[in-house]
Amino acid sequence: MARITRRELMNLLGALAVAAALAGLAFGLPAVDRALSAERPLRSGAEVDVGAGVTVVPPAGATLDVTGTRPGGSMGSALFRIGAVQYGISVRPFDGDLDRAAAQLRQRITGNPGYQVTGAQLGVDTAGGLKGLQGGYTAPGRGGRYAVYVGDGRTIEVLISGNDLDLGRTLPQIEASTRTLRIDGAAK
Repeated sequence: MARITRRELMNLLGALAVAAALAGLAFGLPAVDRALSAERPLRSGAEVDVGAGVTVVPPAGATLDVTGTRPGGSMGSALFRIGAVQYGISVRPFDGDLDRAAAQLRQRITGNPGYQVTGAQLGVDTAGGLKGLQGGYTAPGRGGRYAVYVGDGRTIEVLISGNDLDLGRTLPQIEASTRTLRIDGAAK
């Protein structure tokens, strides 16, 4: 019968410790991730940094979804949830006019299978004077609204989606929120 040396025993114990640590990471981290909510409560009336100097005051009761929020220096995004309704804002550099920005956003919307832009496109302004265009769209099982603003070399896109009942209930609050959009602390 072969004898196990002390060195071989230590190597075996070390290998088992590494295997246990890897198993803990493989099973433990996903469990911790599932246990942590992606939604963060927001203080009522507080501005949120979308990115690239753009801020917005979200509707009362909205939560910030950290999985869709990425503020940055030249571009960024924020994703809010109001119940079952999603309210997303993205900002990026843009060299063009409002009509071109709206056409590009409509094209991206209709590029998704089953999505259609509906109704007329209307002008919309923020409280600080940013000019924009807004419209509606449908998606499988959901309705939505979009808005786009251009200012200071940036485009700001707003996408709102939810089922018709929830969307109808929250749309006035979201529209009031989009009117608070600002660039660099003041509309340009």
